[in-house]
Amino acid sequence: MRHHKKNKKYAQDTKSSSEKTPVRAKKHLGQHFLKDENIAKKIADTLTLKGYTNVIEIGPGTGVLTKYILMKDVQVVAMDLDEESIVYLNHSFALEHPKVVKNNVNFRVIEADFLKYDLSTLFTNEEFAITGNFPYNISSQIVFKTLENRDRIPEFTGMFQKEVAKRICEKEGSKTYGILSVLVQAFYDAEYLFTVHPEVFDPPPKVQSGVLRLIRKKEYSLPCDEKLFFAVVKTAFGQRRKTLRNSLKAFQLDEETKTLNVFSQRPEQLSVDEFIALTTHIQKVRS
Repeated sequence: MRHHKKNKKYAQDTKSSSEKTPVRAKKHLGQHFLKDENIAKKIADTLTLKGYTNVIEIGPGTGVLTKYILMKDVQVVAMDLDEESIVYLNHSFALEHPKVVKNNVNFRVIEADFLKYDLSTLFTNEEFAITGNFPYNISSQIVFKTLENRDRIPEFTGMFQKEVAKRICEKEGSKTYGILSVLVQAFYDAEYLFTVHPEVFDPPPKVQSGVLRLIRKKEYSLPCDEKLFFAVVKTAFGQRRKTLRNSLKAFQLDEETKTLNVFSQRPEQLSVDEFIALTTHIQKVRS
């Protein structure tokens, strides 16, 4: 009975946008449109706006989140692959929200695949943040592209499948700590912010969602060969049940190096700093 009351209260407290969305969610694009206005505002407010005034929103869909980003003093590029969404954002969205869609200088809609788009063509080389309700099937790839362009991306916020968001923010010693955790945290401070339940989406996903924030570190260049660092991390976690002595055999290390204590550990036991130190050592013995 108590559980029923809780659900009823949740339904009353949830302020939703129109039930009949102007754009149809497409399964092949992994679309689950956010319909809760309170959650949309909460995600927009995850942007600190410290040191930048430009934002890329990935997968704006029906513009529920877009509206709240545009209420801030920023320039916004909304990028989507869905032609139906692009048409809506370019026409009906502006008519429905004239107070927040000021002019084309502040708001630009691009029909494109973020993973293939040349980000150097945006914002005349100024820095920008990334946010969005990301399609879960490409969310990890979005993170990897962010890392590749970290010199221009001081902040990244957004919604993932909950387990992926948790994994990105996880620390060493956990079974879910992995490649994404180490590579992201080498360059960004990662924070899991809050959980979002399936009921606030149309259609509801079969999993819970999670919102995180990444803030770029002041020192985001590594004191080691970065390509080697990526290779060491990916190789180590590729055989995560093995000790590093076995999983890193491909690097053809000398016997003396392999006697170091770190090589008796499994990858999830190493902190980000220890992975950096390990890479630095491997780099030295190979040079």
